[in-house]
Amino acid sequence: MSSDSITLTGLRITAHHGVFDFERENGQEFVIDVTVWLDFRAAASGDDLASTIHYGQLAVEVADAVRRDPVDLIETLAERIADVVLAHEAAERVRVTVHKPQAPIEIPFADVSVQIERSQSARTEGSRS
Repeated sequence: MSSDSITLTGLRITAHHGVFDFERENGQEFVIDVTVWLDFRAAASGDDLASTIHYGQLAVEVADAVRRDPVDLIETLAERIADVVLAHEAAERVRVTVHKPQAPIEIPFADVSVQIERSQSARTEGSRS
């Protein structure tokens, strides 16, 4: 596995996820962090965007994934985002953090988040089962 990575930090996307009706109706801001590991050597040696992952395009893909099809759990949303990232051939591994800073929690808090890591090899093995 490569130690090279692209990181998108703090993507702010309004969506309608949540267990409660008011979350689905009103929507709220989700903050997404994504780190994707891939090998930069081919892209760097050829100065070729096609040999890496275009981070601007990736940001749009992640935002589109967050906005579509409301789900109850941010864990489900994190899995969806990981799948979008790992659909890129160059992606070897991804870490996704979904922050829900307006979560319906009665105790004062700064943030709540879930974080997952997934790899291309685990994705491939899972599709064979």
